[in-house]
Amino acid sequence: MIKNQDLHIKDTTLFISFSFILILLFGIDIAVGSTSIPLVQVFEALTGGNCPPAVARIVINIRLIKAVVALLTGAAVSVSGLQMQTLFRNPLAGPYVLGISSGASLGVALFLLGAPLFGISPTLSAIGVAGAAWIGAALVLLIVGAVASRIKDIMVILILGMMFSSGISAVVQVLQYLSRDESLKAFVIWTMGSLGDVTAAQLWILVPAVAAGFILAIITIKPLNLLLFGEEYARTMGLDIKRSRSLLFLSTTLLAGTVTAFCGPIGFIGLAMPHVTRMIFRTSDHRILIPGTILTGSAVLLLCDIISKILTLPINSITALLGIPIVIMIVIRLK
Repeated sequence: MIKNQDLHIKDTTLFISFSFILILLFGIDIAVGSTSIPLVQVFEALTGGNCPPAVARIVINIRLIKAVVALLTGAAVSVSGLQMQTLFRNPLAGPYVLGISSGASLGVALFLLGAPLFGISPTLSAIGVAGAAWIGAALVLLIVGAVASRIKDIMVILILGMMFSSGISAVVQVLQYLSRDESLKAFVIWTMGSLGDVTAAQLWILVPAVAAGFILAIITIKPLNLLLFGEEYARTMGLDIKRSRSLLFLSTTLLAGTVTAFCGPIGFIGLAMPHVTRMIFRTSDHRILIPGTILTGSAVLLLCDIISKILTLPINSITALLGIPIVIMIVIRLK
């Protein structure tokens, strides 16, 4: 009993600590940019205090939106990575293991490379790119879901997802080879990932979709804990495997697919952060891991965004430099 109380206090302390770190990084992310803004003025702008109008416009209309997108993106890809690693019982499975990222890339490639619509407004172009990515990700998930309904072996589904991903990547490469320079440049920029292209209007789509994914993730906490012991054990405990898989696939699509649609593929965070959370909280209980992964994933992507602003580098280059050492460490630990 005393040991359980100690663990509860430790987890609570960690959650409070990471919450403070997250709030601090959120403020710093808003403050950092081409023009630095003091944290005091950031606080005044967010609370409606005495702040210069020009600073308030920059904070509210530009930097706050990007910081919110970074927070949601880090949490979404990290939780989806945790779900896939547990479902496939594979520590190197990421949020895009089912071909979701490749499906989104195909949708964007068809939009930008197959039938580019130059001359339209930037807002319509951004909505078109996001919609094409979401449709591509959803179509891949429907195909994988149809296969999953007929196949019981989860590793076969994993292999098929990888094959779908490779096949789609080949089609995208063909489209790139045949495309014009202008459309090819636009697509390459999208593949680098960006947190700054989401508008306030698009947040009304991004936030509800990601929130729905988080709700499904919470619903699947018990199935995920049962799946830690294998599908056969989960069946003996009365778990409906097909229903649980469907919920997990849908949650992953809403989380990773929506983020990819609006921000492009954000690499390594979804693969690395679940492991970081496990090491910090020292547990495999998803009642702790899911909220913990939300906090750590959000905090790390905010940190990556701050670094990318300071060094003026694409966000994906920063996440890769941070995530690759973690993945190497995981591989070494697994021998």
